[in-house]
Amino acid sequence: MKDGFIKIAAATPEIKVADCASNAARIIEIMRDAEMRGVQLVVFPELCLSGYTCGDLFLQTRLRTAAHDALCGIVAESGRLGLIAVVGLPYVHEGRLYNCAAVIYGGRLLGLVPKTNLPNYGEFYELRYFSPAPAEVGYTIFNGERVPFGADILFRCADMPEFCFAAEICEDLWVPVPPSCAHASAGATIILNLSASDETVGKADYRRLLVRGQSGRLVCGYVYADAGSGESSTDMVFAGQNMIAENGAILAESELFTTGMTLSEIDVSRLASERIRNVSSVSAPYREHITVDFRMQPYENTLTRIIDPQPFVPADAGDRSERCSLILELQARGLAQRLVRANASGVVIGVSGGLDSTLAMIVSARAMDILGRPRSDITAVTMPCFGTTSRTRSNAEILSELIGANFREVDIRASVEQHFKDIGQNPESTDVTYENAQARERTQVIMDIANMTGSLVVGTGDLSELALGWATYNGDHMSMYGVNASVPKTLVRYIVETAADTSDSPEYAAVLRDILATPVSPELLPSDGDDIAQRTEELVGPYELHDFFLFNAIRLGFSPAKIFRLALRAFEGKYDRDVILKWLRSFYRRFFAQQFKRSCLPDGPKVGTLTLSPRSDFRMPSDATAAAWLDELETL
Repeated sequence: MKDGFIKIAAATPEIKVADCASNAARIIEIMRDAEMRGVQLVVFPELCLSGYTCGDLFLQTRLRTAAHDALCGIVAESGRLGLIAVVGLPYVHEGRLYNCAAVIYGGRLLGLVPKTNLPNYGEFYELRYFSPAPAEVGYTIFNGERVPFGADILFRCADMPEFCFAAEICEDLWVPVPPSCAHASAGATIILNLSASDETVGKADYRRLLVRGQSGRLVCGYVYADAGSGESSTDMVFAGQNMIAENGAILAESELFTTGMTLSEIDVSRLASERIRNVSSVSAPYREHITVDFRMQPYENTLTRIIDPQPFVPADAGDRSERCSLILELQARGLAQRLVRANASGVVIGVSGGLDSTLAMIVSARAMDILGRPRSDITAVTMPCFGTTSRTRSNAEILSELIGANFREVDIRASVEQHFKDIGQNPESTDVTYENAQARERTQVIMDIANMTGSLVVGTGDLSELALGWATYNGDHMSMYGVNASVPKTLVRYIVETAADTSDSPEYAAVLRDILATPVSPELLPSDGDDIAQRTEELVGPYELHDFFLFNAIRLGFSPAKIFRLALRAFEGKYDRDVILKWLRSFYRRFFAQQFKRSCLPDGPKVGTLTLSPRSDFRMPSDATAAAWLDELETL
């Protein structure tokens, strides 16, 4: 439970129809196994104590009594276990029979949740036996104890209020407005579904879409436990499709026609953070709920879910290519719109032979194609100075020619040297003034060329550089439209790679791949013309780490300690503990200290879920302190 992770299991026991004692024994066996594996909440299928396919046996007093007795045994056993179990059974309340989910913990029955929507079509005829859930929550007497009975019950951990769950049963998910909509609105971060959904052709895919979609719409965890082996095959076959989803993503899923447990961890703190961030994600409660509190002390469980080391980059190659193509189109459409509204004759880009200016060139070329304008309306300016290498200079020129841009070279060495004389800068001192004077001179050159040609200066800086403040204020920090402003460095590489992979020109693909193979560098320190003297990632740290920190800290709002824990798992075997901690400290120091640069950013298109634009997603005072965040890291 530490850091908000709740270890969940969706379990399908192999049952015997109408043999409640045997089914209870198997359920208890799974509960014990689940506790040994650190599970805190285990969910079983609909009517698993009796079997869903009992038919008219549900009308038999003996079956109902056996189910009640079996529940008593499970409740008693739960007093020796430290996990919550949710079990399906037929239950009589006030003279009516209900299809219920029993929530069991610590030797007590915390509540009974009856099914709201009863299917009575096709192979289903539940109204023959069961009554729908009553409109309001009441109470039933179980073993002499007053127990909440009704659909609108929240079960909340007093020691971690974000761990708050509710239940619905099978058909409840398939109706236009599932009960889980009201549960989530009332505060449930996890929805449990006890199901007995028979298998037919194509149904598994649709069921998966329902689970994913509901978890995404409600910004919740969704746990689906399905009936399987042992149910009667008289007219149906059950496959036991268990799923655990979180906010639109499937975390774990069982193979069809298997039994046992499907495990993962749902991050309830992330879900709570998402709801705070997006206040319209869950509307105001429209049904009154009662809340049953329970105590469960948080402890650190072992994570089994995948922690993506590149959260901005899809792992699947096909998805990645599709996303890269869409981002490129968004960037180009944004630039095209700005060119039309500004009545600009073209664009001016400072090209270095590096990744960011290459992407800006690709975007500008696409924008010209969209507008039906010649690519010669792109002016690509290379501005060699003290650190420029022959490789990057050559690639910049080749790329410009292959794209069809108007290529210009403006050597700024003499201008910068004169500037040094004017301000009294020692040219032998390669300090920050030495570096930034070059960046600002380059910006002045392209701004003035833009004025000469009636063009717009296209900025090349990316999201990762903005997060770290890795830009010269009023140098490369400034432009008239920043096309890469919301694209992280880890994704820039893949967009350029996609452009190379989809190109019909071997020459164009070759220069893009050589640029991809070139170390990231601002090239502001003297070189011998061939070797790059500055390697950015040696100075500020690996961009894949910083992008991981950025996503988890700013997009998800995680604490430094939680980010550190996740990074240890995500980058296990690649970066050791001390390296991760070093660059995480550096990230927070730089992110806070460099906000003043982000407070006055040029316009640029938002293409993903995170941008640092002061006019869009991110507002932060420039004089905020990182002390609290850094103090937490000192405790690790």
